[in-house]
Amino acid sequence: MRRIKPSPTSAAQDRAAQLRREGHDILNLVVGEPDFETPPHIRKAACEAIERGETRYTQTSGTMALRLAIADKLQRENGLAYSPGEIIVTCGAKHAIFNTLAVTLEPGHEVIIPAPYWVSYPDMALACDGTPVVVHTTEEDGFCLAPAVLEAAITPNTRWLILNSPTNPTGAAYSAGRLALLADVLLRHPHVMILTDDIYEHIRFDGEETPHLLKVQPALRDRTVLVNGVSKTYAMTGWRIGYAAGPKDIVAALDMLQSQSTSNASSVSQAAALAALQSEATFLPGWVETYRRRRDRALELINAIPGLSCRTPGGAFYLYINCGGLIGRRTPDGKKLETDHDVVMYFLDAAGVAVVAGSSYGTSPFFRISIATAQEVIEQACERIRVAVAALGA
Repeated sequence: MRRIKPSPTSAAQDRAAQLRREGHDILNLVVGEPDFETPPHIRKAACEAIERGETRYTQTSGTMALRLAIADKLQRENGLAYSPGEIIVTCGAKHAIFNTLAVTLEPGHEVIIPAPYWVSYPDMALACDGTPVVVHTTEEDGFCLAPAVLEAAITPNTRWLILNSPTNPTGAAYSAGRLALLADVLLRHPHVMILTDDIYEHIRFDGEETPHLLKVQPALRDRTVLVNGVSKTYAMTGWRIGYAAGPKDIVAALDMLQSQSTSNASSVSQAAALAALQSEATFLPGWVETYRRRRDRALELINAIPGLSCRTPGGAFYLYINCGGLIGRRTPDGKKLETDHDVVMYFLDAAGVAVVAGSSYGTSPFFRISIATAQEVIEQACERIRVAVAALGA
C-alpha cells in the first residue's frame, strides 16, 4: 500500500463534494461518467431479474448468457472471435485491468504506459509488484504513441503495453494505420503482451468505428487481453460490469483469483448488462452528438482565453487543456503559479471550478475537464475560468 496513492480524480471529486457541503458554489468538471440515465429497457431488465429471483451467486466468470452476449458483441462490432471460455465478467473494467496485472506480474516486470494516461494504470502496476515505464506522447502528434518511442521503451523485462483508445484524458483516437505501425513493433518483440482498454470505443466523433489492434493485426491475439465494459457506452457506471477477453490460460487465472476475492459480479447487474448488449443502442448516436456539441462549444470558449489552448479530441468526453501560458503568472493575492496543480487550485478557490491537473495523468502543464455534464454548466465554468485568468498578473 505504501507504493501507491489514492486516485487523483477521486480525490478531486471528494474535494469538490466537500466544498459543496460547506456551502461553496462549485461547478464540477471532474467526473468521468455520462450524465445520461441508464436507458429504461436496461433498468427494466434488472427489475425483472429481481422479480424472477435472479439474486443468487452466478458462475465466478459470469453467467453463460452474458458471456455469450459479449462474444457476440465482439464478433459483431469488432470482428473478433472469442468463446465463452475466453471471457470473464468482472466488477467493472478497472477490476479486469487490475486482476490481469495481478495474475501476470512479478517483481522486475515492466509495464509500458503511454502518457498522458488514465490515473490508475501506474498505481495498478505498482500494487501488483510491477514497474510502470511511462513513455511520453506529444500534443503535436495528437497524443498518440509513436512506434519509435515504443520500440525504445521495450526491454527484456517488458511484460505489458497498455493501450487505450479513445483515451482518457486526451480523447486521442488511434487510426488503423497508427495501430498497424505499433503492431509492427510488437511483432518484433514476442515477449511483450498487450492490454487494450476499449471502454470509450463507442464515443468517437468522426463517425467511424473504432478500429481494434487485433483486427488490424490478428497475429497478436495469443498475447492480448481485451478489456471493456458497459459503463461509458450505456451510462452504467454504478452497475459495475466490465469484462476481459483473452488467452484461455490468463482467463482461467483471472477466474481463480476472482473466485478467492470478489466471486461473481452482481447477478442483477449482469442481467442489466445482458439486456444492454442484446439490444440495439438506438440512443447512442444522440448521446455522441450531444457530447460533440459540448466538445465544440467548450473548445471555442477555452481557445478564446489567452494562455489556454486545447487540441480537438477525437473521442471520449474530456478536454485536455494546455495551461502553459499561465505558468509564472501571479494570482491577485500575489501567489506565483508554478505548476498545473497551482493553476487547478486557483480555479477551484478563485472561480469555484473543479478540474484535474495534468500532472495526475503524467504530463504537465495541462488540466482535464469533463464534458459529460450539461452545456450550460460547461459554459458557466468556462466563463468563470476566463474571469479568473483575466485577473492574473504578469
